[in-house]
Amino acid sequence: MTVEDIPQVLEIEHQSFPTMWPPTAFKRELQQNRLANYIVLIEHNSAAAASTPEPEPQHHAANLSRLFGELRQILGPREEPPLPRIEDRPELIVGFIGVWMLPDEAHIVTVAIRDSYRRQGLGELLLIAAIDLAQAQRQPLLTLEVRVSNEAAVALYEKYGFERVGLRPRYYSDDHEDALVLTVNSVLTEEFSARFAELRSEHRRRWGDFDLTLP
Repeated sequence: MTVEDIPQVLEIEHQSFPTMWPPTAFKRELQQNRLANYIVLIEHNSAAAASTPEPEPQHHAANLSRLFGELRQILGPREEPPLPRIEDRPELIVGFIGVWMLPDEAHIVTVAIRDSYRRQGLGELLLIAAIDLAQAQRQPLLTLEVRVSNEAAVALYEKYGFERVGLRPRYYSDDHEDALVLTVNSVLTEEFSARFAELRSEHRRRWGDFDLTLP
């Protein structure tokens, strides 16, 4: 994820968590939180990219920039322009996941998929990316919280070896639903890696191949 991705990421976050307020401060997460790692899934639209004109170079005199800055302070913050239609975006972000690399564990803090792209294996692909990241950072323990009512997500996590290790009562601020604490503590073992490779291959056979590139 980059700062330029944030408007689309916030769009997905609002779809997935409509009662969440305030929204996640992704810019601060990216620029100031050294623990944070955010991964986005991008669908490339070659037709939209081909039709997008190159922006003309902009030249601003220093005094004009200062004047506009003063006007913004007087009139209030500038409203962000609306995002282009989905079909007109050269790069459409369809999902994201956040992982904090703590001293003794990797912790999944958020995951979301765009409404129109759900049930296409993308949530599982993001989980695969998070496990890849944990292994690359040599973190043997991977943890997360999930709503007790989200049976589909719990089943996915348990498929990848997560176990229920705790309960956080009234964890979610919107409706005070409990959260299950799930942990897999063996992602660096040969046994887990072998099973993980099987699951990754199974995902590829069902949903197709993806260019999964991590920094």
